[in-house]
Amino acid sequence: MFEMPIINMTATGKNIENLRKQRALSVKDLQGIFDFSTPNAIYKWQRGIAMPTIDNLVVLATIFQVQVDDILVLDESRHVFQSA
Repeated sequence: MFEMPIINMTATGKNIENLRKQRALSVKDLQGIFDFSTPNAIYKWQRGIAMPTIDNLVVLATIFQVQVDDILVLDESRHVFQSA
């Protein structure tokens, strides 16, 4: 059997927001770092509506001085798969 982890998007978004605030960064600061024309993507990440791409997660981890795993929040429930 294999348990597949599930990312809790809402909790991950709150975590991104908390880590941003701990580093005293504004959404506008992140917008500039990522060179986004609008802050919409960052707001979507923080609300748990969308997830950053892997590349953007690596950049966030660098900015926040944490590991990528420290940004992602996994759900307690996991999908269980049986191998063939």
